[in-house]
Amino acid sequence: MLPTATRTAKFAAAISAALASLALAGPALAVSGAQVSHTAGPHSPRLQVRQILNGMKLSHTFVPAGKTTSATEPLAKPDDVTVLGHHLFTAFQNGVGAQGQPSTTDGNTDSTVVEFTARGKVVHQWDLHGKCDGITADTQRGVLIATVNEDANSSVYTIRPGAPKSRQITHYSYNRPLPNNGGTDAISIYRGRVLISASAPGTTGNPAPQPAYPAVYSVTFNTAKHVAKVRPLFSDEATATVANVGSSEGKRVQLALTDPDSNQLVPASAHRFAGDFMETSQGDQQQIFVQPKGRLGSHLTVLSLSRSVDDTAWVRSRAGALYATNTGGDTVDVVTGRFRPGSIIVAATPCDASNAPATCPGPGFPANFLGQLNPWTGHISRVRLAGPVLNPQGLVFIAPGWNVIPG
Repeated sequence: MLPTATRTAKFAAAISAALASLALAGPALAVSGAQVSHTAGPHSPRLQVRQILNGMKLSHTFVPAGKTTSATEPLAKPDDVTVLGHHLFTAFQNGVGAQGQPSTTDGNTDSTVVEFTARGKVVHQWDLHGKCDGITADTQRGVLIATVNEDANSSVYTIRPGAPKSRQITHYSYNRPLPNNGGTDAISIYRGRVLISASAPGTTGNPAPQPAYPAVYSVTFNTAKHVAKVRPLFSDEATATVANVGSSEGKRVQLALTDPDSNQLVPASAHRFAGDFMETSQGDQQQIFVQPKGRLGSHLTVLSLSRSVDDTAWVRSRAGALYATNTGGDTVDVVTGRFRPGSIIVAATPCDASNAPATCPGPGFPANFLGQLNPWTGHISRVRLAGPVLNPQGLVFIAPGWNVIPG
């Protein structure tokens, strides 16, 4: 494996070239007859959306549940997205159920991880058994980590893209029944630890929240036995300090999490929560920040949000690009323009809030949209966009030189 500095330099060069090509493609980013503006009004949108990867133009071959002959289908419903080396990776869920149930359309039980360049050229793809909800890059080890089945029957895979074909994928079972009585979702590498969201708590057993249900697992891998050992980081009913400015700021409260989902690392350059690990409880409209002091998981702050959100991305450069999975459109899109360094971009998901109506989108609960988060108040405002309609799910912001971060 190349030294980190070498990989960082090569990655930076590749991204710089890709961003330059996107900038030169100005006419391709302009609004055409087939494209619609996301906002109305006299002012031109600041950011442009461009589709670079379309699952309907890709495919995978699988054996439907209960069958013995293979079938082929297009790829659908990309979710999480990450960066490793020179390339990006996303996971198409292909209609698999949240507990690994076969697709109701054709009996498929496999997700497909796709490796692609910053310009959208497909490099490789792998099938994983189950619904892949979380995928991240362990840059120090040169591997991808992917979780499957967010509600129950969960397990975890590693993918080593540069290994011989027979050794690229390794499947790990968890060392015990998951104590959140649910599944697993997003992954982050924080100070050398693999942290995984303990999603859908109470799918079996008592409903969430419960004091014994972990919100996040710290996971270690036994590569000889193919077992992933889970240890709780903090619980769904842990105590945290209110972060929202106002009369309740600094108050100690007991969490009551019902939907741990996405997680991210807050960059050291962030205006608030710098260097923290962040867990998003999507349905509860909260983000919990783990501070790197004392025993990891013992110092928590909680920011209540005006909207439910999935992924979060921090802008570090005006010249960068935001990559977003568009689950409803089965595409991966790139957003370019004049970004404001220090701003926080979120995939707002109103229909995933706990109080969302059964029929959604609906009044007061629009479809997913790209938002900007105020880290002091928790307020989320809509980002003005032009181009194809973007209903984002997974996000990653790319700028030369920073995406390869030591664990």
